[in-house]
Amino acid sequence: MPTTETLHLGIDLGGTKIEIIALDGDGEVRLRRRIPTPQGDYRATIEAIAGLVESAEAELGRRGTLGVGTPGAVSPASGLIKNANSTCLIGHPLDRDLSERLGRPVRVANDANCFALSEATDGAGAGAAVVFGVIIGTGTGAGIVVHGRVLTGPNAIAGEWGHNPLPWPGADELPGPDCYCGRRGCMETWVSGPGLVRDHQRTSGQRLESQEIVARALAGDSYCAASLERYADRLARGLAHVINILDPDVIVLGGGMSNITALYERVPLRWTEWVFSDTVRTRLLPPVHGDSSGVRGAAWLGKEAVS
Repeated sequence: MPTTETLHLGIDLGGTKIEIIALDGDGEVRLRRRIPTPQGDYRATIEAIAGLVESAEAELGRRGTLGVGTPGAVSPASGLIKNANSTCLIGHPLDRDLSERLGRPVRVANDANCFALSEATDGAGAGAAVVFGVIIGTGTGAGIVVHGRVLTGPNAIAGEWGHNPLPWPGADELPGPDCYCGRRGCMETWVSGPGLVRDHQRTSGQRLESQEIVARALAGDSYCAASLERYADRLARGLAHVINILDPDVIVLGGGMSNITALYERVPLRWTEWVFSDTVRTRLLPPVHGDSSGVRGAAWLGKEAVS
């Protein structure tokens, strides 16, 4: 393998594991491995990432660009990590410390932005001008990619769709469930996995996990089917709001709820009622790379740092 071949390294920095991937210029995986995340130790985390990078480069025989995806974000005001569930990262200049340790530019972004970039680069949204990548799982987030580059915004909150209110709510949806952000009725409280569980329990009295609700709905359970229909309708309203503002070419769903295949037919049928247009050409698609999109997006993010 020639040593001049392009190499892009991505790090997925999670609360329990750190994963590295090495992609060539065509997006082919050259290396992938993971290690446990040092718990509560920022300096040990820096060294763990550096060790993964140095080991990968030694094995592959060349140096690569580097991007890092985290659940938090870099504050544009301070340059420090904020809103990370790995609390030892908060208040530290992760990108600058890694750059100094490894002697190269390092780009850090939240996991939703990495997901969106992955799917926009060589996934479901490849070739599209504007891609809105949505993560609907335990929480709800999103990222925006325009002409192949992540849109961050001056406040570093571009794509924070989960903490906007459910659009066009009915009387029975007001004021909405409490959200950890301190408000009520955020999209996250309706379209996350726990949101579906809570809504089903409220209307049926049954406490079922989201996967079981979907399975029973498809098997003909009327209560579960009604819960799934309400879920699809709320997701359609939320995404119609995005289309009215951003008008993306493609919306890609990720996270556990993206595995509900019925959504890709039902949601576009419903959002036409709410989109301010006579036609809706936006496509709603499942992810190509699935759970790998976060770490792959981090690798493409590193390419942005030097381009």
